[in-house]
Amino acid sequence: MRGELAYREAVARADLARAQFLTTAEEAKQRVAPARLKQDLKDRISGAALDGVARAAAQAQQRPVAIGAAAGAFVLFLARRPLTALFRRLFVRFRNPNPDYSESDDG
Repeated sequence: MRGELAYREAVARADLARAQFLTTAEEAKQRVAPARLKQDLKDRISGAALDGVARAAAQAQQRPVAIGAAAGAFVLFLARRPLTALFRRLFVRFRNPNPDYSESDDG
């Protein structure tokens, strides 16, 4: 009798362990699902972006002149080609001794 009771307890423990294993395996499967991984990545990126914006805003409040100078330099860098063309046209216009000739062909 004692052996049969021990066998039944062992079978019950094995069934419980199997159920726990299957539950854990299902949870792991859901955790590595592509949709879940994609959503986790989106959440992480949006959290990092919001944190970066908040940090930049705090830095801008602490150092407004430095941030303004950096922003101005960045804008000038982006507009360097149009500004160069403008200054070339102005240079030609100021240096042109004969105003009867225009710098373009349209008259």
